[in-house]
Amino acid sequence: LLVRPQQERPPDPYPAEPKGKRPPVLVDGVTLNGPTLDIREAESFLREAMPIVMEEAVWKATDVKEKVCEWRSPEQLKDLLDLELREGGEAHPQILQRCRDAIRYSVKTGHPLFFNQLYAGMDPYSLVGRFITEAINPSLYTYEVAPVFLLTEEAVLKKMIEIIGWQDGGDGIFSPGGSVSNMYAVNVARYHHCPDVKVLGLSALPRLVMFTSQECHYSVSKAAAFLGIGTNNVYVIPSDKRGKMIPAEFEKQVQRAKDEGALPFMVNATAGTTVLGAFDPLEEIADICERHNLWMHVDACWGGGALMSKKHRYLLQGIHRANSVAWNPHKMLMAGLQCCAFMVRDKTNLLQRCHSAQASYLFQQDKFYDVSYDTGDKSIQCSRKPDAFKFWLMWKAIGTKGLEERVDRALAMARYLAEEIKKRDGFRLVMEPEYTNVCFWYIPPSLRDTADGPEFWRKVHAVAPVVKERMMKEGSMMVGYQPHGDKANFFRQIIISPQVSREDMDFLLDQIHSLGMDL
Repeated sequence: LLVRPQQERPPDPYPAEPKGKRPPVLVDGVTLNGPTLDIREAESFLREAMPIVMEEAVWKATDVKEKVCEWRSPEQLKDLLDLELREGGEAHPQILQRCRDAIRYSVKTGHPLFFNQLYAGMDPYSLVGRFITEAINPSLYTYEVAPVFLLTEEAVLKKMIEIIGWQDGGDGIFSPGGSVSNMYAVNVARYHHCPDVKVLGLSALPRLVMFTSQECHYSVSKAAAFLGIGTNNVYVIPSDKRGKMIPAEFEKQVQRAKDEGALPFMVNATAGTTVLGAFDPLEEIADICERHNLWMHVDACWGGGALMSKKHRYLLQGIHRANSVAWNPHKMLMAGLQCCAFMVRDKTNLLQRCHSAQASYLFQQDKFYDVSYDTGDKSIQCSRKPDAFKFWLMWKAIGTKGLEERVDRALAMARYLAEEIKKRDGFRLVMEPEYTNVCFWYIPPSLRDTADGPEFWRKVHAVAPVVKERMMKEGSMMVGYQPHGDKANFFRQIIISPQVSREDMDFLLDQIHSLGMDL
């Protein structure tokens, strides 16, 4: 499917030489004449493998009539996959079976009934974009090795910055995950406040303090640990019952840090929390940051998709006042893992100044083209995948309007599910959804006449893990669950994919009842 027809094969660049014309060239006992890879054999393998990928990993994996997963325990799966690596290679038929097995026993995240994480579905344009970049295998450090992909990254970042609302523009880079984007934010904010840290290190710094809400992603504390700030210097701000940071409590903590003689330098606000889908009040947080000269970072990895919708972008009101933003198009916008942008409201080359190492073997300044396109020195990485290309290709295919329609439909579907939950016996919303995180308890018939109290919630807490185990072993669907604060385990249903229908929402509730009604 993805290789040229046989009749279009170009001439062999290394035609066989007449016998006796050139003797074999040996170095260290290795023959160097001609390539050792059998091109025809490689092409034959690709011709056999690609139909398996398309049939098993694309068509069947997105068919609602197929299973989401075929559960096997780790020990069973080790035996099935025969993981041991040996001296000799295996024949192509055996390798093709390895491909089938890998697909068969993997979770089908493009399946309409996969609701387990903050990504789902399969976009065909993004998928083709991934095929292209995997085949070409570029690295985004310099224009000379990745011209197309550096330009598409630049175009995508420019449009995302425009959508955020930074009228004077900005800068950015795609990173290998939202956690890394948040780490970028901490590092850039620290460098902005204390530029000597790059050369002199931590010993030259005062005690730095950063702030985040109790609902933030765990990557914030990991960034503090990784960058030497220390987790004790991450001051956690209480959230209200909806999961939003309380601005007054934030300002109290800023004053506390100052009273302690520390240097408050940044806050991480969240636009779309992982569990509840809550949006921090960005305008009020921005006011506090301006009063206290703090860097304001917005983790919009999950909620950033709402910016594409005229109807729902109010959820991120004030994001244009942020100094930096993390936004993952692989989540709500379905660009495919991974696709994570980190952007700064800056036109002074802050990213470059903070991270550059000026490696002379990559970033020569006397190249024959405009070296401003060699953007790799802005990154903490050397090798970097062209993650923006698949998003660019998808965006070109469906347009901004198409992305907006996806977001609007996902939020409408979440509203439908919430209303259905209210109508059904045995289902109870944790709270009204603000985004597409629909959080709810399932209460089996045996508990429905029991009064709320410690014993009731102890028993409810045990329901979700059993239902999850049963759905996984049946392979019917995947929905996440968790406890939260003092709340017993509840289901967290995430809606993203336009493949999902109202009927799928009905099936979800029917299936949970079917799997848990005997508990």
